Amino acid sequence: MKYFLLIQFSIMSFWVSGQHKPAYQIFNQKGKLSNYPELLKKSQKADIVFFGELHNNPIAHWLQLALVKDFFKQKKENLVLGAEMLESDNQLILDEYLSGLISVKKFEEEARLWNNYKTDYKPLVDFAKMQQLRFIATNIPRRYANLVFKQGLNQLDNLSITAKKYIAPLPIEVDLEVPSYKKLLEMAGEHGGENFPHAQAVKDATMAHFIEKNWSKGKLFLHFNGSYHSDDQEGIVWFIRKSNPKINTFTITTVSQKEISSLNEIYQGKADFIICVPEDMTTTY
Repeated sequence: MKYFLLIQFSIMSFWVSGQHKPAYQIFNQKGKLSNYPELLKKSQKADIVFFGELHNNPIAHWLQLALVKDFFKQKKENLVLGAEMLESDNQLILDEYLSGLISVKKFEEEARLWNNYKTDYKPLVDFAKMQQLRFIATNIPRRYANLVFKQGLNQLDNLSITAKKYIAPLPIEVDLEVPSYKKLLEMAGEHGGENFPHAQAVKDATMAHFIEKNWSKGKLFLHFNGSYHSDDQEGIVWFIRKSNPKINTFTITTVSQKEISSLNEIYQGKADFIICVPEDMTTTY
């Protein structure tokens, strides 16, 4: 009888585990299964944390907000937020909204917000507003990135003194041997040539500039960006480390796989922690 019950219990356990479909798994950089508490523990020791997202992935956005709330419990006013999704020349209007000088309606009408702002980024901005945290618009105005893509990096020299305040200090040195930029160069071929990786690099350089400008010792800066901008310690991270190697950076990335019980080898080492979500996860757009 005992043997029969043991068999029955084993079958039931297998059936229950087979029904479990986790929405995500977290792995460390070596591809070993980890968890959110471990990610939180290690990331909050850094100076700057980069949360690399898949822009339309709800799990990434949910965990971003969770991380903000948990960081705030530890750091309070020493937490600074920033995002690729907000452009540097909109810092004034962002500050006016955060301080309550203008309404949410005016902010959302006048700032050049992404189409998925209300579902994916508004909770982050509104948390900053509620807790009176600084939120930095780090990205280069898109018109200047487009200028580089269309006409070349040297065209930034022709910008006015005022316009140059919204980009990284010139000249911006781009190393086309950095693997991510080298890959873009190979993809571009004769169609755009160096302009393609240069346009990407001016975004990375500008985000690095405004992150470093608004970080100081004792602060924790949490930055939200597409995973491409911080994967493999490249992109924004590369520019920050070049400027100040002593800054302690920490990276998180988001990837998708058909099965998430183990991490594909191609994603191992992409970041300090990797959030893996199913390929068929519902998207926000």
